[in-house]
Amino acid sequence: MVRRTHIGTAIVLFSALLSTSCLFHSHRVPRRIVLSADRNASLQQLVNSVNKQAEQIKTVNATVDIDTSVGGSKKGKVTEYQQIRGYILVRKPEMFRMIGLLPVVRNRAFDMVSDANGFKLSIPAKSRFIVGPPEVTHPSANALENLRPQVIYDALLLRPVDPQTEIAVLEQSAEVVNDVKKKQIEESPTYVVDVIHKGANGWYLSRKVIFSRADLLAHRQLIYDLDGNMVTEARYEAYKEFNGVQFPTDIDIWRPKEEYSIGITVVKLTINGPLSDEQFALTQPPGSQLVRLDANGNTQPAPGGGEKK
Repeated sequence: MVRRTHIGTAIVLFSALLSTSCLFHSHRVPRRIVLSADRNASLQQLVNSVNKQAEQIKTVNATVDIDTSVGGSKKGKVTEYQQIRGYILVRKPEMFRMIGLLPVVRNRAFDMVSDANGFKLSIPAKSRFIVGPPEVTHPSANALENLRPQVIYDALLLRPVDPQTEIAVLEQSAEVVNDVKKKQIEESPTYVVDVIHKGANGWYLSRKVIFSRADLLAHRQLIYDLDGNMVTEARYEAYKEFNGVQFPTDIDIWRPKEEYSIGITVVKLTINGPLSDEQFALTQPPGSQLVRLDANGNTQPAPGGGEKK
């Protein structure tokens, strides 16, 4: 009888506590809305989609607007640069050229080309002509000095999945967007194709291609290094058809390690038009200083402070 009395007393006290508003409070949280997955696809269909786009595109000749920013949580600030007009030329398998024009006057701010062997970069305003390997193994403290044409090339175009050296794995996920105006969180179902590559030291995660289930188009790509670090995030939006090929006209490239981003907005685009060798030829301008970089991004000056032509 005594035990029942204690239990009854506890229940009364607990009820009293719950009814006392000063001991608790409620707050609203954003509603979570799961958008419908309109379209379905198998792993093989998604791999075929990647391979088809890779096979369809042989050359790219684009007029673009380029937005660049540097910085993030590591630096504690972000610096945004003024948008500039530019041109991008691509010829598979490895040829790439990108030209940036200064605002208003439209003189060349930079001109860079690359192939499988390395890159060349001309900066007329500084009278510098830089050459080096296609990748940086140890980034410079100056984020923009780490920019390489190969980074843009890899983000711009989806590479095919090679069955000889790669395995594709499918996972289902969702892109989560916090819509502040609607005061709700939206989950958009996605397919993620994980591409596992066989390298010299074994298998590793090479990239992830994320497809929206609303249209089954690739809207995001994550590229990884040999140690499993995500080195490039590319987002693709505003797809349009060019010469029978669906191609994104808004492309955002983020490099988290170096903390710089490049936004590319396509103004005009020709796919699979003729591009000659001369259009990828970049020679050292007369009077400019030649700067050689090694794989670590270190400057290797020539005798006398640099070769001038």
